[in-house]
Amino acid sequence: MLETVDVGTQDLDFYERSAGAEAVAQLRELAAPLEGARILHVNATPYGGGVAEILRSEIPLLRDLGILADWKLITGDQTFFSVTKAIHNGLQGAARELTPPEQETYLTHSARNAQVLEEEYDLVVVHDPQPLALLWLHGKGASRWVWRCHIDTSEPNPQVWDFLRPYLEGYDTTVFTLGSFAPPDVPVERVEIIPPAIDPESPKNFELDARLASRLLRWIGVEVERPLVTQVSRFDPWKDPLGVIAAYRLVKSEVPGLQLALAGSMALDDPEGWEIYRQIQESAKNDPQIHLFTNLTGVGNVEVNAFQRLSDVVIQKSIREGFGLVVSETLWKETPVVAGRAGGIPLQVQGGAGGFLVDSVEECAEKTLRLLRNPEEGETLGARGRELVRSRFLLTRLIADELRLYGALLGAQQPRTTVAKVGLAGEERDPVCGMRIDPRQAPEYEYRGHPYHFCSESCREQFRATPEYFLRATSYRS
Repeated sequence: MLETVDVGTQDLDFYERSAGAEAVAQLRELAAPLEGARILHVNATPYGGGVAEILRSEIPLLRDLGILADWKLITGDQTFFSVTKAIHNGLQGAARELTPPEQETYLTHSARNAQVLEEEYDLVVVHDPQPLALLWLHGKGASRWVWRCHIDTSEPNPQVWDFLRPYLEGYDTTVFTLGSFAPPDVPVERVEIIPPAIDPESPKNFELDARLASRLLRWIGVEVERPLVTQVSRFDPWKDPLGVIAAYRLVKSEVPGLQLALAGSMALDDPEGWEIYRQIQESAKNDPQIHLFTNLTGVGNVEVNAFQRLSDVVIQKSIREGFGLVVSETLWKETPVVAGRAGGIPLQVQGGAGGFLVDSVEECAEKTLRLLRNPEEGETLGARGRELVRSRFLLTRLIADELRLYGALLGAQQPRTTVAKVGLAGEERDPVCGMRIDPRQAPEYEYRGHPYHFCSESCREQFRATPEYFLRATSYRS
């Protein structure tokens, strides 16, 4: 039997204060036809990344809505997770290919996990590449199967993608964060776009008194009276922590008292993280103002909450990115962000909301210095960012999107309302980010004789630059 993750209980009504009564009422309406449905989510780790954070918040709320939801983990040794990390990197475009022994390792461990998936479910949601082969090795049975890919697979390493692609056969739906993330030859007819979201009531995001936040950071050695910039992320080369250190050093030449905090998380499925951690230690060893923290050394969700509230600027200098939930987390606290122009980050930093997008170490340093010198500008950007997150990137919106998908796959008749922000194929939506839109009020762009509508000028500009990347979702196939 696959290991079940123990989660707490939650009362959906508690979310009225952050998401609003209308959003809570909508979830109850969407969930009513699914009461008693058996739904399983499967991933590789119970902590140390956005997927685990979302599931830890989502599963209790699905249960509160009357759905029989479980969260289970695949297992494997360090060799297996080294292979799945290589697969993860390959799907994001890394040049390294899989050797035949590595392919065999992946399939051998996947077969063992498939053998112990014993319970029957109405719907199985498989997250990311680690458990992808479960369906092929276990058999579909009477269940509906969804592959939820949280990473940017728009330009995968061809050899890695050719290895994984056959194991997608049989899935009923694939779900991506952006329309551009779906590879052009996904062997699944139904392709959906659903961006992730943050839990405003989790320990990482709930309201935290400034005095308590200050005590937390002082306790771990941060001088809260001095300027502070922070990056919160997994220790991953795609997050470019060494580039963050380089940008910090450029800024420090202008702001001598500046501190940098790198708060990273270690995960069971990411053995590469320890090597990145060692590289950061080596780079930072001669600068006592660079603070390095992990979830394994006492810095958890509440401390991250404090960092995101009390930092003058939060940096997320990603080179490749799935969504970058830490951006929305930070903006929810009205702290400005300087972030890499990658993945789903531009969805969260747009139209004068949130902060600045950058493409280099030098530009990162320039924008960080600008915000340090102009705190009023940072306050304005942060406040606008919070409102953007409230309207688009809270957990209640994500669950509504998923309930619509579950209902469609399980044949439940659900209401269509104007409250939902992301829809299923066939609805009027933004081909870049999946947000539902009113075409009478939305920006428009015509491509090959067809008008497309967008939630924002930012999405329209992304589409105009590379339209074919965003036409991979079902409703836009000709």
